[in-house]
Amino acid sequence: MAIPSEGEIIQIHSYKHNGNIHRVWQETMVLKATKNIIIGANERTLVIESDGRTWVTREPSICYFHAEHWFNIICMLREDGVYYYCNMSSPFVFDHNAVKYIDYDLDVKVFPDMSYTLLDEDEYEQHKKAMGYPPVIDHILKSNVDKLISWIQQRRGPFAPDFIEAWTSRYEFRRQLHENNDE
Repeated sequence: MAIPSEGEIIQIHSYKHNGNIHRVWQETMVLKATKNIIIGANERTLVIESDGRTWVTREPSICYFHAEHWFNIICMLREDGVYYYCNMSSPFVFDHNAVKYIDYDLDVKVFPDMSYTLLDEDEYEQHKKAMGYPPVIDHILKSNVDKLISWIQQRRGPFAPDFIEAWTSRYEFRRQLHENNDE
């Protein structure tokens, strides 16, 4: 698997279990990339939905993808604090200048005080039947919900107190370099 370079602008492609594209984020700047982790940032990026509708993200976000965990984490930097949107998903692959993963419907929303709520359980059950999620996927996803909640409670990974500050600083630095190179 190829690995993007720091500062490179890539896309994020979310698919559904049946192979159909779900959503595409047009531009995300790579802040760190290894074979197991990609950390990126975006702000006011165009998002294209599977039905062709488009929208633009409102706030800066730090995105965390892991090649061994069945979730990814979007850290949204808002005026009243950091909100986290965690997608239960397949581990990512990097292919043709894009981070790609399968979105498995279940989401965990984490608030600035680190309280959280599990979302879209009905959608998960509906898609599990409609797309035929095998029992092994169901088991993996449920155990990864538990792992994710453990990370939240233990303040691990993107939930660690210094994560946002470190990666926001790196984003500002990279963005300045990018803007200076464009001049």
